[in-house]
Amino acid sequence: MKLNSMRLLESRKIPYATTTYDASGEFHSATDAAQLIGAPVESVYKTLVVLREPPKSGKPILVMIASHREVDLKWLAKSVGDVKRKLRMATQREAESLTGLQVCGISALALLSRGFEICIDEPALALDQIHISAGQRGIDLQLAVKDLITLTRAKPVRATEVNQ
Repeated sequence: MKLNSMRLLESRKIPYATTTYDASGEFHSATDAAQLIGAPVESVYKTLVVLREPPKSGKPILVMIASHREVDLKWLAKSVGDVKRKLRMATQREAESLTGLQVCGISALALLSRGFEICIDEPALALDQIHISAGQRGIDLQLAVKDLITLTRAKPVRATEVNQ
């Protein structure tokens, strides 16, 4: 099955590998996905939806962080220049409504034209390859970090505690 994210990568001649896993049954976290695809948690990145408060005070943010990490909204706010506004995590319902994708299947590659500010946590810069969702639960894409950043225009940010 070809997803839009795969078509995009192919149209730009960006090499990638696809891994599928069983995402049925219980809800899987990005850490579970790392285990299911046999990849280190440090290289499997989840995409989270972060909202600015008050609503309508700026674009929602898609932030990609390693599967075993938790976003630090204060660090993220500083990194995106939102020190005066509050950031908050979107609820599952809000994230799915804004993206049109299921949680655990949200992918920046599938949402390039949807008006999100796209960010990636700085530890990704030390990686050669990264695993992200293809835009559907149970389908993982592996590609070069530099290609992901170039294609999504993701801004490197500090979104997690350094020693997590």
